[in-house]
Parts: sequence; C-alpha cells; structure tokens
Amino acid sequence: MASTGWQHPYVNIFKHVKVEDWKMSAKEGDVSSHTDKSLKCSVFRIRGPVPASSFILVPRSSRRSLGLAGRYFYLLFRPAPGRSFVVHLDVSVKEGQVVRISFSNMFKEFKSTATSLQFPFLCGAAKDSVYESTAKSARHGLVGPAPPSVRWTCLMLDLQHTLSFYLNSCYTQVKSIKLCANMAVKNMFTSDLLLDPGISFSEAKARGLACSRGTGPMPRDMSYPVPKGGSWHDLYDYIRFPSEGTKLPFDSIQKGNLEPEAKCSSDQSSHIREASRCVNLSKPFQDPVSLIQQITAPQTRLRNQTPAVTDRPELGVVSTQQNDAWLLHSDDQQDSTCSSSQKVTSRCLGAAADGGVHVHVHPEDGSSQHGDESEEQFVCTAAPHPVHLPLSKGPRQEKLLPDPILRLNRIIGFGGATTKCALWSRSGDAVVYPCHAIIVSLQISSNQQRFFIGHTDKVSALTFNGNTTLLASAQTGKHSVVRVWDYHKGNCVAMFRVHAHSLSSLSFSSGGGILCGVGKDSHSKTMVVVWNTSNVSKGGEVTILAKAHTDVDILTMKVAAFDDTRMVSCGRDNIRLWRVRKGTLRSCPVNLGDYHSLDFTDVAFEEGNSSNQHLDERTLYASSRSGFIFEIDYSRVAIRNVRRLLPAQQQHAHRREKTTFNTGPGIAINSISVSSSFCCTGSEDGFLRLWPLDFSSIFLEAEHEGPVSLASVSSDGLRVLAATSTGTLGFLDVSSRGYDTLMRSHTDTVLGFSVDGVHRHLTTASADGTLRIWNMDSLHQLYDFVAEDSPCSVAFHPSEQLFSCGFSSGVVRVFDISSAKVLAEHRQHRGDVVGLAFSPDGEFMYSADSQGSLALYNASEDDHDVIRVVCNVLARGTERAPDALAVSSDSRCLAFIGPSEFIVTIADAQSLDELLRVDVSILDVQSPRLDSALRVCFSPASTEHLLVATSANKILWVSTKTGRLLREVCDVHRHQCSSLAVSEDCRFLLTAGHHAVKVWDYSMELNTSSQMFIGHSQPIRQVSFTPDQLGVVSVGDAIFLWDFLALPVDSVTDRRSPLRSRYISAPKSDVSGVQWSNGMPRQTAPLPSSPPPPLDISTLDPVEQEALGSLSICDDTSVPTASAAVTGPSDPRPAASFLQVTEMLDTSPVNRGRMNAVELTEKKAARPDCYSHFIPRFKASRLQQAAWAARPGGEGIELKAVIGYNGNGRGNMVWSPDQGLLAYSCGCVVVLEYLHTGSQRHLQGHSEEISCLAVTHDAKMVASAAGGGNGSRSLICIWDVQNGTCRNTISHHVGAVQSLSFSRDDRFFLSAGDFSDPEVALWSSRTFKLLSSLRVSGPIHAAAFSPSAASQLACVGSLGVYFCLIHTHGLDVDLKAQEVKAPVEVGDVELTALCYHMDSVLFTATSGGQVCVWDVNTQRCLMTWSADEGEIGVLQCRGNRLLTGSNTRWLRLWEVDALEGVTPRGKNRNVEDGGTTVVLGQEIMLDGTTVSAAFDNTMDMGVVGTAAGTLWYINWSDNSSIRLVSGHKAKVNGVVFSADERHFATCSEDGSVRVWSAPSNELEVQFQVLSQACGCVCWSPSSNQERACVAAGYSDGTLRIFRLSSSEMEMKLQPHQAAVTALQFSAAGHVILSAGSSGLVAVSSPVTGATMRVIKDHRGAAVTSIQCVNSQRENVGLECNETWLAASADRRVSVWAADWSKDKCDLMDWLTFPAPPYSGDDSPPPSLAAFCPADPSLVVYTGYGVEKELSFYSLTKKQIVKKIALSDWATCFSLSCKSQLIAVGSKERVLKLIKSTSGRFQDFLPHSDSVQTCHFSPSGALLFTVSFNEILLWEVQGL
Repeated sequence: MASTGWQHPYVNIFKHVKVEDWKMSAKEGDVSSHTDKSLKCSVFRIRGPVPASSFILVPRSSRRSLGLAGRYFYLLFRPAPGRSFVVHLDVSVKEGQVVRISFSNMFKEFKSTATSLQFPFLCGAAKDSVYESTAKSARHGLVGPAPPSVRWTCLMLDLQHTLSFYLNSCYTQVKSIKLCANMAVKNMFTSDLLLDPGISFSEAKARGLACSRGTGPMPRDMSYPVPKGGSWHDLYDYIRFPSEGTKLPFDSIQKGNLEPEAKCSSDQSSHIREASRCVNLSKPFQDPVSLIQQITAPQTRLRNQTPAVTDRPELGVVSTQQNDAWLLHSDDQQDSTCSSSQKVTSRCLGAAADGGVHVHVHPEDGSSQHGDESEEQFVCTAAPHPVHLPLSKGPRQEKLLPDPILRLNRIIGFGGATTKCALWSRSGDAVVYPCHAIIVSLQISSNQQRFFIGHTDKVSALTFNGNTTLLASAQTGKHSVVRVWDYHKGNCVAMFRVHAHSLSSLSFSSGGGILCGVGKDSHSKTMVVVWNTSNVSKGGEVTILAKAHTDVDILTMKVAAFDDTRMVSCGRDNIRLWRVRKGTLRSCPVNLGDYHSLDFTDVAFEEGNSSNQHLDERTLYASSRSGFIFEIDYSRVAIRNVRRLLPAQQQHAHRREKTTFNTGPGIAINSISVSSSFCCTGSEDGFLRLWPLDFSSIFLEAEHEGPVSLASVSSDGLRVLAATSTGTLGFLDVSSRGYDTLMRSHTDTVLGFSVDGVHRHLTTASADGTLRIWNMDSLHQLYDFVAEDSPCSVAFHPSEQLFSCGFSSGVVRVFDISSAKVLAEHRQHRGDVVGLAFSPDGEFMYSADSQGSLALYNASEDDHDVIRVVCNVLARGTERAPDALAVSSDSRCLAFIGPSEFIVTIADAQSLDELLRVDVSILDVQSPRLDSALRVCFSPASTEHLLVATSANKILWVSTKTGRLLREVCDVHRHQCSSLAVSEDCRFLLTAGHHAVKVWDYSMELNTSSQMFIGHSQPIRQVSFTPDQLGVVSVGDAIFLWDFLALPVDSVTDRRSPLRSRYISAPKSDVSGVQWSNGMPRQTAPLPSSPPPPLDISTLDPVEQEALGSLSICDDTSVPTASAAVTGPSDPRPAASFLQVTEMLDTSPVNRGRMNAVELTEKKAARPDCYSHFIPRFKASRLQQAAWAARPGGEGIELKAVIGYNGNGRGNMVWSPDQGLLAYSCGCVVVLEYLHTGSQRHLQGHSEEISCLAVTHDAKMVASAAGGGNGSRSLICIWDVQNGTCRNTISHHVGAVQSLSFSRDDRFFLSAGDFSDPEVALWSSRTFKLLSSLRVSGPIHAAAFSPSAASQLACVGSLGVYFCLIHTHGLDVDLKAQEVKAPVEVGDVELTALCYHMDSVLFTATSGGQVCVWDVNTQRCLMTWSADEGEIGVLQCRGNRLLTGSNTRWLRLWEVDALEGVTPRGKNRNVEDGGTTVVLGQEIMLDGTTVSAAFDNTMDMGVVGTAAGTLWYINWSDNSSIRLVSGHKAKVNGVVFSADERHFATCSEDGSVRVWSAPSNELEVQFQVLSQACGCVCWSPSSNQERACVAAGYSDGTLRIFRLSSSEMEMKLQPHQAAVTALQFSAAGHVILSAGSSGLVAVSSPVTGATMRVIKDHRGAAVTSIQCVNSQRENVGLECNETWLAASADRRVSVWAADWSKDKCDLMDWLTFPAPPYSGDDSPPPSLAAFCPADPSLVVYTGYGVEKELSFYSLTKKQIVKKIALSDWATCFSLSCKSQLIAVGSKERVLKLIKSTSGRFQDFLPHSDSVQTCHFSPSGALLFTVSFNEILLWEVQGL
C-alpha cells in the first residue's frame, strides 16, 4: 500500500483535485462560483430543485479513488435556506467493501444496511434568533429545510468511529465525495488531527496545543474569518459527529454544546487527544460508555463563581476518575477542577454489584443539558450508581441524605418478554432469570437476589457459557442490544448493538468463545449472527464471525458443547444443522420425511459424552408441538427414532384434555433437556416429565398450573428447573422427589397494591385478572383470588386481616384472609372501581368508580353496610386509578378529583359532605393549556397540607383549611406524575412518573432536593411507603421492593422542622423548579394558546434574581415577607378559598419583549360549546394511499344501496320539492334519491366524513364538503346531478367546512370554515374561482344568502351576527361585513342558526333557545322570544311561518305576522310587549336532535334529518311524520342476510337489532334492549317465513331470540357471564353456538333455552368468529353431519365435528398460528377463520402473525396448502360461494376483493373509517360492508 505520509497534517481536497479545472472532478446542473460577502472569498454554490440533479463529484471517474486515509473528514459549507441538500461519502473498509455514508436534511430517521449509512442532518439557526428558540423548545434542531438564519458550518465526521460503531467495520480510506444541491461550499479536507475552528494559532500556542498531541487549530486556508475581538462560535456553527452528548433524534448529525462558555476554562483543554485507554469493553461499547461518563461524572465549579442561569439546563463537559471514589460524592471531588484526568473507569456502568439503581439529581451544574429529559436519558443508559442531573441552579447548600436513599432489595416477577429463559449456575445453587428489563440471580438457599441492570427494554434471551462465568443477554425492540456480563462480579464487560428488531435466542459455546444469536432483520427475515467473544473477558473486542439471512423459521438455536463451530436450530417445519467455516455460516436440513410439516419447539444434545467422541455417536433430541420426540443421528443428518407423547387413557377429573382425530391426541412439548441419565420434557398440559433415555416409561412427573414453557436439568443432574407460561418458576429435586416454587408472578401489568403492616402482607391487583397476596419477607404467594371480572384497586384494613377489592364491573368485595372467604359484596357502582381506601382508624371504607360515584361504608361491621352513595362527584374516567381517593391521617377528611378534572374536592370523611373546592385550572395565567389534577395525597394531618399532582408536571401544596396555594414544584418528572406519597414524619415525598421513582425533601429546602431511581420497563402505576417507613413498594411491570435508607429524625442535624418552614424565608432556589405563592388571587383565567417560548431569566440583573429567589411561603396565619420589589410591604390579604398565584410585577425590558412575543403568538382555537357546530367523529384509522383501484367499468362490485344517514353532519341533507330530488350524506358518500321512483345514485369522491351539502335552486348541481384527512385542507366537490360526475373541486379551508350555500340566482357560492379556520369564502358558481374571502375573529355556525337581494348575506357565530354585502366593481368582487353583538336580553349565548324573512328581516336562533328578529337595514334587533328549552340549530322561514328545530327533539312551527312595521324603542321588544303576533302553531317530537331541514315554499311539507341517523318526511297539514331513511346512530357490529335473502338484520352498540326487507331496504321491525350493546346477530337456517327468527348476543352475556312473524322476543338465555362476541345457529338449526369475551363457547337449545354444554378450550381469549356448515362423513372420516369452527384472539382455531341429534361433538383439529410480540399502540388485528364454501375441508384464516396473509389450511392434509399475501392487516373478511371471491376489510379503509384461485384483486375505498364488517349474501350476489354506522350494499359482478 502507498505511503500516506504526504497526507499529514491534512489534505486540502479542492486543491488536491484542482477543482476549478474540472478535470479530476465533475459538476452537473447549476454549479457556479461566486464571492461570499461574509467569508470574503470565492465559494461554490450548488442549486437545483432536485438535489440529485446538481452536484460536485470528486474524483470524476468511479474507477479512481481519492485514497485519503485521514480519520476525520471536514466540510466547510452553508445549507441553502429553505432548501434541502445531500452529501455522499464513499469510503473503503478492510473487508474490501465500499460503504456509502450519506447525510441530508431530507432524511427523517437514521437508516442502516450492510453497505450504507443514512444520517438525518438537523440544521442549526443563528444565535438568539427565533429559530434557535424554536429548536431549543423542541429539544433538537430544525428538522427539514434549513432556516433562513442558517450559518456557515464546519462539520467534522469521525469516519473511523462511525464505521466501527454502526457496521463493526474497520475504516481505511475515502474513495469519493459527492456534494449535491442545495448548498454553498468553501472547501473540504481530511486529517488525522482533531482540529478546533474556534481556536486561533496564538491561543493554541499559549495552551500548548500541537500536532504531536493530536490536536490543534484549523489551518488558515480552511478557517472562517473572525473580526478582531469577535468570537468564532458567535458567527459560525461547529458540528462534530459523533457529538459529545445524547441528542434527539438519536443517530442524527446536529449542533452540540461546544461554545466556550459551556466548557471548562482550564489550560488542559478538552481538545487534547486522549491517551489510549485500557478498557475491558468491546469496541462497540466504548462510545456508549463515554456517553454515560459524560452524564454521570460530577460537574465542577468554583464555590464563589456566579451561577449562569439559563432558560434550559444543559450538560457540560465532564470527567471521570480512575477509581470509584467519586461515587461517594465528597465535597472535595465536587469542587475539583475540570482538568481532571479523563480516564475511563474499568468498571462497566451497567453493572449491578450493589443490586440497586440510583440516579441522583444535582442542581449545581449550571452548564448542563437535558435537565428535563433525565428520565428518558437514564432509561436508555441505565446505571446502578449515582448519576447527576440538574434540577435547579441556586446557591449550593446541602443535598438529600443519605445518598442513595433507596436500594433495590427484591423483585416479585418473572418473565416479561418470555418465560422460556431461566438458567442454572454451574454449582446449581442459583437460578438466573429475566424480570422484564432486569436480570435476577436468585440464591436458592438464602432467597437473596442479585440484579444485572442495564437493559432499556424487556430481556428476551439469556445464555451462560460452560462454567457460568459469562452471562449474555439480549433485549427486545427495534434496536436490539446484547450485553455480556461477568456473572460473579456482576458487571457488564461488553455491549454491542444488533441490527435486528427482535432477538429471540442466544447461545454461548461451552468455552465462551462463540456467541450465537437469532433474530429478525428489518425485512422480517430470520437473521443468524455468530460473534467471537473469546477475548471479551480480557477487555477485547467482540467481532462478527459470520452472519446469515434466511427464510427458514428458527425458534431456538444452540451451540454444540463438543464443537464451537457447530450449531443446531429448530422451528416451524425444520430442524437444521449449522457450521461456521472460513467466515461463512452454512446449514443443512435434517431429512424429516413425513414429519416435515411439524412445528418444532426445542433441541438438546445428549450429555455426558467426552469431547473426543466421534460424530457418528452423537445424538440430538428435538421436540414438537404435536407431541413428537425425535432422536436424530447427527452425522447422518437423519431421524434415528420417533416417539410421541400421548395422554393417559384416564382423564383428570378437573381437566378436559384436547383430543384430535386422524393424527391422534398428541400433547404439545414446549421444552426438552437431556442429562447423562434421563431426559425431561415440559409440555402444554402442565406436566414436567422425566424419562429414561430409552423413553420406556415416565419415572417422575410434576403437574403445574399452566403450560410448562421451560425444562432445564442442572449440571449435576440432581435438579430440574421448570417455568410456566403463567409466570411460575420452580425446580424438582430428583433425589427427594420434592418440588420447590422459587417465584410466582403476575402475567400482566400490576394495577395497584396495598400493604398490611401488621402481618407484612402485600396484596396486588393485576390486569391478568388475578388478585394475589404475598409475604413480603419470603416473597411467597399466600393466596390467589380469581373472579369473573378484573380487579382494579385494592386496600388493606389498617388493623384487621381484611382487604377490599374493586372490580371492573363496579363490584366491591371485602375478603377475610384468615378464613379465605368473601365477607361482603356491594354493587353500587356501574363503572370500574378506580379508588378504594379505609380510614386510618378503620371505621369507614370508601370506594369510587369511573362514572363519578362515591360510596361510604361502615367498616366496623363485617357486612360493611353502605352509609351513603353520592353520584357525579368525581371526575369521570379510569386514568386516576388506583389512587383516586385520599384519606387524611386523622380520618377526618377525604380528598378526590371532581366533579371535573380541574377541581379538587375535600369532603368530610364521615358524611361525604363537601368542605372545600379548589380549582387548579386557574393557577397559571401564562400556561398555554388548562391544568388538570391527576393525583391527590394528604401529608400528615399536623401540617394541614394536601398535595396535588397536575397534568402540567407540577405538585401543588394546598392548605386543607383555606384552599390557598402554599407552594408548587415544577418539572417533577419527564412524564406526568402517576403516584405520590408522603412519609409519616413529613420529611420525604415519594413520586412516580413513567419508569422512574423520585424521593424528595418534603420541605424543598435543599439545593439537591430529590434523587431518582429507575428499573421499571413500563409506566409505574403506584408507589408508596411501607407502614413501618422502612421500605418503598412500586408496581407496574413487576413488584419492586426497595429499602428506604433515610436516617432517623433524631440523627438529622442542621435541619429545619417541616412545620417551622412555613414561617421562615424560603431558600434561593430555581424559580422554574419551585415557586411560592404570595397569597394574592389570580385576576384572569387562562385561554388556550400555543405554547410560548421558554422564559429566559438569565438576563435578569442580580437584584431581580435575588427578588425572584426569595419569595416566602404563604400560610393562612402568617404574613408574607417577600421583598417590596415583588409585592410591596403593605399589600392587603384578601380572604379566599381558592388557589393563589405569585404576581411578578416587575420584569426587565428583555422579559417584556418576551411577553409581547407571547401575546402575538397565535392562540389555539377552542371548540364552540354548541351542537350546531360540526365536529368530525374521531377516527383512529388512516387512509391507504396506495390502493389498487379497478379501471372504470371493470369493477368487480358496484354500489347498489346505502343504508342510513349520517346524523353527525350539519346541514348535510337538501331537498328540491319541484324536482323530487333528495340528497343526503352517509360517511363519505353523497346519496341522490328520487322520491318519486325510490331509486338511488351515489356520488363517490370524498375520503372523509361529509359535513354539509348545498343544492342550486334549479337542482342541477350539488355541492358537498368533507375534511381532507392527514392535516390537508378540506375538499369541496361540485357534482353534476344529471350525469353524476364531479364538475369541480375546491380545497381552501384548513379545518372542516361548516356551511355551504348558493345565492338565490345561483350566481355565487358561499363556504364557511369551522372554528379552527373561521373564514367565509365567496366563489363564482360558474367558474368556482375565489372571488373574495373574509376572516372573522370567532367561530361561524351558519351562513345564508338573502332570498331577495342578491348582494346581501349574513352569518352567525359565537360573537354575534355578521351582516355582509357583496360589492362588485367590474370583474372585482369585494365582501364587506359588519359585526353586531347578540342582544343583552338573551344573555351569554351563541347565535347558532339564521334565515331571512322577506326583504329586510332576519331571524337568528341562540344556544339558549331564543329567536331574535333583526332589521337588516338598521342592523338592530327588533324583538326576541323564547322558542325552545334547548339550543336551536335549525331555522327555516316561508312566508309567515317559521320552523325551529333543537336538541330537545322538538320541531316547532310558528306563525309570525308581518314585521315590517316593527321598530326598536330604545331597547329590544319581547313578545309580551304586544304589537306583533308570534304563535306556536304546531309541534312534533322526533327521535333526536334536529341537524338539517328542507321545506317547500309554503312550509306545508318537508324533510328533516336528526342526529339519530333518521330522515323524516313532515306533513304539517295532517301533523304527520313518516320515516324516509333510517340508520344506526352508534357503531354497527353485525349485518347478515336471511337464508332466502328476503331480509337482512343489523345490530349495534346502542342495543338495537333491526330487520330490513330486501330489496326495498326498508326498516321492517326494530328490537331494542336498553343499557346493553348488541355485539353479534345471526339468522336461523329455516327459510320458512313463519319459523324464521333472529338471535342476538349482548354485552351482559345474554342471548335473545326474536320471532320475525310476531315481531316479539321469543326467548332470553344467559349462557355467559361476559359479553357475547360470536353467535351462530348450527347448520340444521338444532342448537345455537355462542361465545364470549372470556373464551367460553356455549351450546344452547333454541327450543328449551337450556345450555347443553360449555366448551372451555379457548378460555382466556375472546372468541372472534364461529361458523357452522353441513359436512359429509367421508370428508372428515367421522360420524357427523356438520362441522363447525371457532377462532379466538390468541390466534387459535378449533375445528369440531358434531351430530347434535345424537349430542355428539368432538374436536377434529386444533390450529395455532405463531406471531411475534405485538408492538402497536392499539389492539392487534383480530383472528378470523371460516370454511371455504367451495371446499368445506379447507379452513381460511387470517390474523396477526409473521406476515399479512390469508392462509388456507386443509383438514385432510393437515397442513397449509395455500397463502395469499395482503397489503394490510385484515379487520374482517367474507368468502363467497360464487366465483370463489374473498372480500377483506382493513383498518386503512380498504375493501379488497380477491379472486382466491388466481390472486387477482381490486381495491375500493368506499368508507370514511376502517372497514369493520363485510358479509356476502348466501347466494354470493350481494355484499355488505360496514364502517362504524355506515352500511353499504354492493352488487357482485365478479373478477
């Protein structure tokens, strides 16, 4: 290789390639040279609309290489403002590959492949610009195009580190560079020196910086000019990658904190290249460790130095000591200088030798960063030792002691991501297992636990090397991480990232030199990686030996004990042998013969053979889910022997074994382990079995409560470890045949807990549906209570062995532990019990539910009789569980949040009488949003304090006597506080937020007032002190028991009493962290607005800073002692019972400028409080943009009918009586219906819910408006009625469109935006071009043209009425408006509707039910009258008849005299004043709120739409109403045709079942059940009209059978205790099969109503579908006449053969479809199954799994015979018996029609939300699709 000495100290690349000649370099597109005024030199400017089209490329030819070997690449450039740029660097690595490193401000996220790295570039902004403020508030730079104030930048890339860290590759040289538009470039160069552009040559000389030390100043021809006396960092940006701190987003290139004031002023500058470090870590782990060091090392500052107070805390440059002495936080170390030696401690910071996780918050770091992101940072880089985080910046006094104050003692929990991982230590005295993100080592003899902490997500795999000195672990998530631990020392010796989104298996070789892992890559392909870990214990690197990608499914993989290069794996349909040879990983499959379609679960090598034994003698064992155990000849790669585990003939009395036919009743084996003398298996039936190696018989077995997921033999063969999927871990002693349970665990989130301090018992309620009691000393589970409904909250009695539990059904039960029985049961509540508490004296018990009810009980009696129940006093919802109630320590007061989330109420604990209300929403005037309360907690009664945690991340101290705000603490947690508690001595406060626990000094007098502790991997649900105050319990993912190490109160010196602290001056602490009240009431209420920029108090002078820092605590009995600069010495103290705030009366000019900027900030519009304003229904779905639509005329289905009307619209129905045209909307479809003929036409062009319609007066055009979706503007479509085509589209309004109307002459067209964009737009009806627009200050509810004057129109809204005039000047049109407030007589109301009467009179309606009469000419209100008790949303006027429609359901017709002669007399008239006649003529009550109306010119007849989804024909002449169109208001859960297709039935969440006639689609009968939701419906198979009936399942577990001929309910059954989710008559109609959310399937008789049998095979998972079909006996090989199936949410399908006439029902097949863990925010897609109509021996399945697909399973072949790939997860599907079509609906709103034989498909987007139901008719000629309450009927044409 050529020498690279010529490249030192740097290479000027532009000069090296002579870029101006363009011989060795190339340019393309708009590349020019110009002189930059700021740099005063020539630069290259690259511009172009597409970055790839304009660029500079060096060298010109791809066959040549630059050959630049410098480690650092420097680029001097400036991104073009408002544009995007791209830079590509092609670099060579030692492996011979070329890797492309790209960075751009177009990239949204980091991406990595084997040959490319893409980094987002976040452009910085000029200092003190508005863009810099925006970037700081967002906690990262500006994503996207560069801001206008972007500066010239010096970018340094460390190529060696980047390739090593991200690709584990060794950098050699730069091959080529490509600079793409848009940017200006001065130069670029490479160097081995770490150069600082901010240091001049004279400064470098003075500091002793030299090239020999690896650093220096920037070369003169590479530097930017700096004026004399100026600072380089004030003019330019310096970006280093990797940066010195963690930035968001991660793996991005952005500006760091490198300014001089943020650095240490030592002569030993940090620019000096560090000496080589001796670190016992692999290379990929060194940089994450350095990041942790920067965060965890103690900051330094001279004691007398003035703290620099900034608007946001920042992390500075830190240093670490060689030893661990700094962990003691001695004062000497904290005051040490920044020039300390920067050597990395050899101890890994992820270690857990002391068994605790501690993050300590220090406030003295004035130059530190990410203060408010501390929790996020430390969850990502968990360390068991104290880590300093900034909180406040006041003068340093004392810190919270002891440090740490908490120590993790023990954890109750097992599993998390998997229950298949648990390991024996070599000596057999300890067991290692995961508990979510923590690894636990449990000493069996002493029951002591050690913790390995460092993972940031749940641990998914564990493995030991042969002598158990090394432990390897992997975590789940998109960015999997592998850690290698020294097991005996407990420290982490290596950590490296794995480019796989899930790592499911790890295996160490016996010697520890090889580590093998299996996971999934970004394309969901299986990835196998083999690492070389031979030097990891000596501090060497971990390198990749081999890597392979495969389509083969691998469930587990193990390294052979006899050869480190050989592995074996198993999975679905395969067992494979692997070998690493010459850097490649190769495999060969075992010849399985007839067993090739099995699902293999585990493999194990025969133990006890010597390492030199020949391969021919090696035996491999494998297990499968079908019960087979294979002995495999390793050398021949073939099966040697096959055995099968079968159930015993005699069944257990309490267990019903699953039996299948054709294949035999095998029992699934989940795990297998082999010792030298026996083999053990763990199976699905809950048994751990021990076999001799010839498998002749079972010689020992142990039965468990759940499926055994793991079986592992200890190295001495004397013990067998067993784990179950239900969270139990134990071992079987082979010699004594005894069994010991090591750990039991909840299998889901722990919702709440309570501690019995007398007996040291802990009771927990979990989302897994169990209620458990634990011994806090032994961690043994004492009791397990299982109920039909789920527990929500628990509370122990303070002195007796009783506890109460509240359930999701609203039931409260009291349990006696000693007798293990229920003492009392109460059913006062209807919602989830969110709060449960006993009074400390044990006399009373309290419970609260999610519906706002509060109950008081007499706890002194065993029956716990109800004393009082109060409704609607608590804020509704479940988010405050389980701490919704708080009782004072003296048992006198009860506190809770309610009746709204903004109010905290204190009530008398013995009577529930209200004592005090405190409104927390009126606290902060400057807050951009209303603050709400989250949690309440009493401190000891002597302090008279109530603590309130709020949604703004504050804790408020409130006086329980006066309600005054005494104190507040801001920025308590990174996320909202979920729980808080106060110690009994009132010295400490305990809070929980997200994953962290904090302990605070209650008085907040210390400079360091809190310590933070992590360890949970899920949000913490509850935290509290133990009754003896010696411990802390926190629950969430598991149960954490902490030791509370606080010193006794007697030993604390120099400490003020918490009671005295109220009367003395507060310490000078950070104003942003702790604020004190001066007792003055706030004057104004906050208005919703966009968040203001952070207040920068660093510009305050020292006097003002002192004033802000010395505000005193206000008490109801003391006088404030604040300085006169703040409140004045003689301020009066008004008495008040609400919160008080501190008034800042004086600020600096800079602060006043900030406040002005805040006032100019656009405020977020608030939704109007009136129903007439359109609010789109919330939708969680997103529109699929890549749908494959059919060509016009070639659609496989055609929309035939729309069932229903959208009652959520406003003005979304129009009627032309002359033409008989009725137009209305349903979802995103406009329906044109001709009432004369009854025919429908459908206009489809919208993708969102249609809000309103308008029709021209000649009925030739219809306009419709709908939201744009995904933040785009609304879409207005103009339709040609005659041919049904869209003539034009308008996209103008930002929000929804509230109103549309045409002028009387159809010349103009008017549109009005909703509250988020209150703009009125005037359009030409001929060209539909915008003529004029008018923006008003408040929401607009309605607009209308004058019927006589073409230039007049009016609008009404929240602020009043707007009289508008259209001024025409040639072609120019101008719209002018005059705003007039509503008359005083009507009160504080909104004007909601309007209509014109004759020429000069306007009627308007109000939200209070009044009608106002206005003179259009004088714009004065003439008179008012009260027309309704509720809000009027519809007004129509014809002649002297006025129509009003309101939310009281009344439709009223008023007779009004001519009003031309009415004139105002100083004030508005009322109808009682005389002079005019307003008479109520007629009224009709409809079925819902009136939302639209249209009448003829005489007001005799018309059409009215209601919110119930009904269109009514109204005839005033005979005062009649006829239902024209009817639909469901609530969500439709099912739609199904009768056997003869003459009727169809629908069911809804509102509890209604409707039967419709076909083909007229008219409602024939409705069956309504109140207070219950109807979840499913089905028809009886009989085609006889007299015998036809409908069965429906409801949320209370009942079935109801309705007879169609009599229109009555024939029978009510209750076979379930939970909601019915699936329902079907048997094929012959003999029985009804129903299933519930609990997974139970009931077989009931429709004749007697009796439940004939209950099938429990799916118990625990909701059954999603049931289907029954006729079958031939020869098809199934059984004596049956029909088959049926059931599919459940756990991806299991059972197929049954039945002959109901003989009461026979047998399991025919049991299907389980694997799937990775679901990581979405919503619920996973449903599991759906159905028989194929063309071949009932085929079962079609779809659901969440590895791939999005339809699977066709053959019942005869016992395998999947076909798959059809899907683009989205299916939410519903239906199979047609005609043309082999399949309809599939998805959450992306796509209806996909598939030809099952060819895979041909078409996509349709007919709905405005996810397609939740689709169903073919029995003949296959028709298809129903449903989205929420939109029902569409399609005619099937075929594909």
